[in-house]
Amino acid sequence: MNENSEENENTKYDFEKHWNNAYQKSPITNLGWYEENPEPSMELIEVCNLPKEALIFNAGAGATTLIAQLLNEGYENIVVNDISSAALKELSNNLSLYKNAHINYIIDDLTNPSELLKLKNVDLWHDRAVLHFFTEQYQQNAYFDLLKKAIKPKGFVILAEFNLEGAKKCSGLDVFNYNEEMLQERLGSDFVLLKSFNYTYFQPSGNTREYVYTLFQKK
Repeated sequence: MNENSEENENTKYDFEKHWNNAYQKSPITNLGWYEENPEPSMELIEVCNLPKEALIFNAGAGATTLIAQLLNEGYENIVVNDISSAALKELSNNLSLYKNAHINYIIDDLTNPSELLKLKNVDLWHDRAVLHFFTEQYQQNAYFDLLKKAIKPKGFVILAEFNLEGAKKCSGLDVFNYNEEMLQERLGSDFVLLKSFNYTYFQPSGNTREYVYTLFQKK
């Protein structure tokens, strides 16, 4: 194993441990990123006008309320991912009332994927507050390589990250802040920006976090 591989493995272990601890220590409604109503995401998803059988991938889903919203809207082909098994267990428990829902849970690292390498023909990639935790170049490269391979032509990408005026740390971790131009540059010329807006999110504590929400479509 070379030095970079060892670095990647250590990063994976640290992230996994960190996020498992976060979800095991506190009720999800107390977590700083908990969103009772994922309204800005749903607003952008509506713009996509997807068929109900479209493949929707939620990157770094945690215990998000978005999946319940999507199920309520009739979407039936959803893949959720997180590096934290504790987070996805919590999410699965929260969705136990949806007996007939087709949800595929994948525990994997977006920056050093294994199972996620099988992901393909994605109609919508959704990421709220995940990409900005990848502060190293190799992590960002791995993330965008995976995204570009997974998204089908005419597929959509929603990236909602801390904007340039936003917090520089979250959950005790450094973050990498973005604006729409930076996200466009990382996605490249094969993706067209359809919509973007800045959004102030109110944490359960009452503090605020400044986001940029973007919707892209692959050519």
